[in-house]
Amino acid sequence: TEVTEKLEELLMVWIKQIGQVLAESEQMRKEADDIGPSAELEHWKSRMASFDSLLEEIKSPRVKKVLSILQAARSKTLKQWKELDGNITTAANEAKDNVRYLYTLEKFFGPLGKASPVTMMEHIPSLMNTACMIYCTSPYYNTSQCMTSLLLKITNQLIKTCKAYLSEG
Repeated sequence: TEVTEKLEELLMVWIKQIGQVLAESEQMRKEADDIGPSAELEHWKSRMASFDSLLEEIKSPRVKKVLSILQAARSKTLKQWKELDGNITTAANEAKDNVRYLYTLEKFFGPLGKASPVTMMEHIPSLMNTACMIYCTSPYYNTSQCMTSLLLKITNQLIKTCKAYLSEG
């Protein structure tokens, strides 16, 4: 019917838009060379907020109504939608999980950013144990790519803080 065709067109627009959001979220991040580990947490918090908002929209009555009409009409476009819906849920879960794990590092951001090198050194064993715990237990953040990025940001912060300490000296 004409209504089904219009709703399928609408669903295809949504699929395309959401597909773009997912594709953009998967792209390599352009970051400054000297950013610290708090930027990693902020990135994932922002991503979590975006996907939570997207999931909220997808679960809205308007979207549910369109999907139920297309389901009753046995529309072929629903297969694409279901796949995309699964991808969004996975991306949202990844962001939420990464935020949860990265929050365990937050207590180190202050000492890494403001302490003297001697005080910073006292925090490094606990910091590394926490990073190791994240690597060993996180279902999403347990890749060498994620950990390399995180450790690089931690190193950047150590260097930045030491430089500031020396220039104040």
